[in-house]
Amino acid sequence: MPDSGSDNPSTTAGSSAPRVTLSTTSVYPESTADAFARAKAIGYDGVELMVGIDPVAADVDRIAELSAEHDVKVWSIHAPCLLVTPNVWGIDPWGKLDKAAEAAGRLGSQLVVVHPPFRWQRDYASRFEEGIAELNEKYAPLVFAVENMYPWRTPAGRFAAYLPDFDPTKLSYDHLVLDLSHAATAQMDSRKFVDLWGPRLRHIHLTDGSGTFKDEHLLPGQGNQHAWQVVEQAVAGGFNGDIVLEVNTRKLEGAGQGSRFEALSEVLIQTRMAVDRGIFARHDSQVGQESRQ
Repeated sequence: MPDSGSDNPSTTAGSSAPRVTLSTTSVYPESTADAFARAKAIGYDGVELMVGIDPVAADVDRIAELSAEHDVKVWSIHAPCLLVTPNVWGIDPWGKLDKAAEAAGRLGSQLVVVHPPFRWQRDYASRFEEGIAELNEKYAPLVFAVENMYPWRTPAGRFAAYLPDFDPTKLSYDHLVLDLSHAATAQMDSRKFVDLWGPRLRHIHLTDGSGTFKDEHLLPGQGNQHAWQVVEQAVAGGFNGDIVLEVNTRKLEGAGQGSRFEALSEVLIQTRMAVDRGIFARHDSQVGQESRQ
């Protein structure tokens, strides 16, 4: 297994394999501390910190201690943008992102995941595209990447809960996060996002969904998003950002913690196999191009 504390050898597309990391929310209702222990024991290349999932997750000093204790790097930070984290790191959304940048500097993280504003955050939304660009310039080389979301579905029909849009494809963001469960909830195809976004795809939340109105975060392969094909396709096209397992394992709790451990272990194996297939496809494509020159 790769050393979870080692730096990615290169940031040039086509020259290194993506890291496979574990979102701290993937072990819920276990704790953030448990997520570090799981990542180390299973062999993930690090973690993505979901800020606000428990009090520890918002305590940067404690997270730094856990990272050192387990020798597990926090490669990315999911800013507290959720409905359930309105007061985590303050109430000002721009202040939350500045705090995320400060935490990234302390932890050595390379990317911050950001959700688009909720519809009722009108002031925040009015300059969100411009503001994200400014943050990327201000805090470079730290990357702020915007995640695809989905329309909420109600008995009265669809509700556009996010501004400027739940789909970032046609907006001006330089860096994007593909979440397969969100694509499923939006009844869209993650493979098309890989094609459309090209080099703007900087980060993948590997999960799955069946296309219902719920944001399910199934284990990869349990839904309709062709998860392993998405990984292969992205890597074959030059993607070398992080692939982050962000899944709901609460249903495994009743079967015991061993089942959660086994599921997270199996997904890591399958993900690395898909990455390897993508690297081979990339290599074959490059050889083919060279032979035609």
